[in-house]
Amino acid sequence: MFLLHSLLFEIFEWLSDGVGYLKRRKMTSSEKAILENTFPYYQRLNQKHKDEFVRKLEMVLIGKSFIARGDIREVTPEMKILIGATIIMVTFGWKDLRLLHFKKILVYPSTYYSTISKQYHRGEVNPRHGIIALSWSCFLEGMENQKDGVNLGIHEVAHALKLENQIYYNSESDFFNPEVYDSFQLLANKEIEKVKAGYLTVFRSSAGLNEDEFFAVALETFFEKSHEFFQYNPELYGTLIRLMRQDPRVWIK
Repeated sequence: MFLLHSLLFEIFEWLSDGVGYLKRRKMTSSEKAILENTFPYYQRLNQKHKDEFVRKLEMVLIGKSFIARGDIREVTPEMKILIGATIIMVTFGWKDLRLLHFKKILVYPSTYYSTISKQYHRGEVNPRHGIIALSWSCFLEGMENQKDGVNLGIHEVAHALKLENQIYYNSESDFFNPEVYDSFQLLANKEIEKVKAGYLTVFRSSAGLNEDEFFAVALETFFEKSHEFFQYNPELYGTLIRLMRQDPRVWIK
């Protein structure tokens, strides 16, 4: 009986999500201005792709709960727009990918203490509870320098993206092309060993921790240092183009 109840609850949640995503909260002109003034990826798009970006962002904003933590009293429209825009940037290569499993976005003012890991965090992803947590000050630091390959928003969304691909009880699993991902992983493992051995690469040292961290750091580098990444390892960069269905070099001169 308990299993039946759990199954019915999951079906109800899935249907509720579907209904929610059929709705769209129209962005105001002032909200669009936030994108125009502060989000370089959006600024570089042509008008057709800007319209597509806005439509996708409207769907994300209606489907996520943004929750203030610590001393943040309210998650402002700017916070929602910029965090949501980061999700759209990373997932822009797919028509309808919204990271449905991650319904809650927790926003802390700065680094915060996790009672689970007993450590301070800048951000984290909790697949069990469908949560992406971010330090707002660290998120903004990542946005301020668009060329250093360090971007907390991209990093945590990358973790969520990789997990979403493996979650089988919603409609968004298995969106990575498996052959392309296998090719990426083979090349990634070689880079992980280089980073661990102390060789100079285009990736920062945390990329050598494990496969999950390498993927997140690789996406930060992919979006912020695309030309440098391509020059360093065009084969690995090429697998990410095919995996992510986009090439940031198109937008970055």
